Amino acid sequence: MLTISEHIINEQIRDKEVRVIGEDGEQLGIMSSKEAQLLAKEANLDLIKIAPKANPPVCKIIDYGKYRYEQAKREKENRKKQTVISVKEIRLSPNIESHDINTKMNMAKKFLSNGDKVKVVVRFRGREMAHTEFGRELLTECYAKLEEIADIESQPKIEGKNMVMVLMPKKTK
Repeated sequence: MLTISEHIINEQIRDKEVRVIGEDGEQLGIMSSKEAQLLAKEANLDLIKIAPKANPPVCKIIDYGKYRYEQAKREKENRKKQTVISVKEIRLSPNIESHDINTKMNMAKKFLSNGDKVKVVVRFRGREMAHTEFGRELLTECYAKLEEIADIESQPKIEGKNMVMVLMPKKTK
């Protein structure tokens, strides 16, 4: 679908033949673009190319100002219906204290209740890489604390020096 500023109207239409649709939606047939422009001018309306890739291109005789207004209204309505899901990240280290875990999980609960996904990252430094099982235990403990409001989107996996798990809010039925 073309955005508002990309429409080709009236004299900008340079095709030899176009398929024309009248103002009330009936097909007027295939004619030269000059004839179509004359028809539009007689009705005090505009000729707008609505399907430029069709063979022949499809043009419609309508009031361009009203058409732009309605299209802008439709686009605004579609944007309202869109839901934006962002991914929030929580970073942990393998030797984190239980109180700190609880604080981080409270933040994760807040993010999940807002409908965001949560990426829980355990960062290993130096010799901690030798004991990645501590990180896996930490991530399972985190999931256990969030189990009633979250589902695992991606299981814990190692990406470089980090172990990553992505949680998403539980689907309500």
